[in-house]
Amino acid sequence: MIKLRLFLMSALMTLLIVATASAQAPQAAPAERGDTWFIPGDIAFAVAIAAFGGALADGRAISAACEGTARNPGAGGRIFNMLILGLALIETLVLFTFLTLFIRPNR
Repeated sequence: MIKLRLFLMSALMTLLIVATASAQAPQAAPAERGDTWFIPGDIAFAVAIAAFGGALADGRAISAACEGTARNPGAGGRIFNMLILGLALIETLVLFTFLTLFIRPNR
């Protein structure tokens, strides 16, 4: 039930971002803007999906690190270092998605 609520909330937030972005964009012909995807705010949609996946991965990584530290407190320092490295790589993927979609060439 909670997963369904989270999915619905993320879908509504994505639609809100897309509606806001398309309302603020100047209205031109689709061929002039270069929009060939089914949503004019495809950038916001893709970044929302990447952020959602990154948040799930962050949660699982932190949960696994907490379990590992609870089972073996002596390895807490090494687990913490690997946790920070993993979280940095996960967040980097989200940032790369964000940058790739803004730097892409116009179609």
